[in-house]
Amino acid sequence: MAVPARRTSKAKKAKRRTHYKLSVPGMSTCSNCGEMKRSHHVCPECGQYDGKDVVNTTAE
Repeated sequence: MAVPARRTSKAKKAKRRTHYKLSVPGMSTCSNCGEMKRSHHVCPECGQYDGKDVVNTTAE
């Protein structure tokens, strides 16, 4: 069985793993309207955060 000749350094390992989190970071669905929103942020569609109305989004 093959064995590495040298230990992989922290920098080399980190450079190899840079694309692991390339997908959409920190996105979740809104519990009120179901749209995608950033985690721990007010929903841009319905204006709710943590089940409470924070931003008034009524169209005039």
